Amino acid sequence: MTLLGIDIGGTGIKGAPVNVETGELLAERFRIPTPQPAHPNAVADVVDAIAKNFNYSGPTGITFPAIIKKGVVYSAANVDKSWIGTDAGALFQSHLGGPVTVVNDADAAGIAEMRFGAGQGRDGVVILLTFGTGIGSAIFLDGRLLPNSELGHLKIRGKDAERRASEKVREDKGLSWKKWAGYVSEYLEELEILFSPELFIIGGGVSRKAEKFLPLLTAKTEVLIEAARMQNEAGIIGAAYLAANRS
Repeated sequence: MTLLGIDIGGTGIKGAPVNVETGELLAERFRIPTPQPAHPNAVADVVDAIAKNFNYSGPTGITFPAIIKKGVVYSAANVDKSWIGTDAGALFQSHLGGPVTVVNDADAAGIAEMRFGAGQGRDGVVILLTFGTGIGSAIFLDGRLLPNSELGHLKIRGKDAERRASEKVREDKGLSWKKWAGYVSEYLEELEILFSPELFIIGGGVSRKAEKFLPLLTAKTEVLIEAARMQNEAGIIGAAYLAANRS
């Protein structure tokens, strides 16, 4: 079965058709820069343009970087505040014309990794973390998702963790990989104290450069740490998979 997955981020919106039985992209993903300001209708127009690029109609899975409950947006840490209270599911459906499933972006990435990637077959507590504009999180217990965890807002030294250890912070401050890995390590140690996970999966755009930072992590944790196998395509894959299983 083939469904369209679309991943909405702070800097870009990308999508591709996905084989939801294997987790494979069936075409090169198509990306359009996120409009600025990223008001709901402007973003929905881009989502529509991505669907049209693939000449696609049918059930669609869409990620969004916020707390999502039944398609409604409840937070706006890294998106325009006008999204709060927006029924994103209804908005996107009105533009696309078919059924839409909207899910938190990190939750979608986590679903993809648990179904097809680094978390496949893992029991116990698994935490996926996406490092990008902010830090997204997805928590699983024996393969079951605890949605909307938002662990990027955990306070570390009086600041949201994502304001110390996101990929955007590394780029904006010109941090060396070693320096940034130190901030990430401190964050992982705090999460281990709170959740005692069996595995951390490091995702988001930075997972493409795993060889640059994974060996530098100095966390005292004994938890296994792996890079996301789906890398930055995980959100697209997870969104399509969820849409297939909810449609």
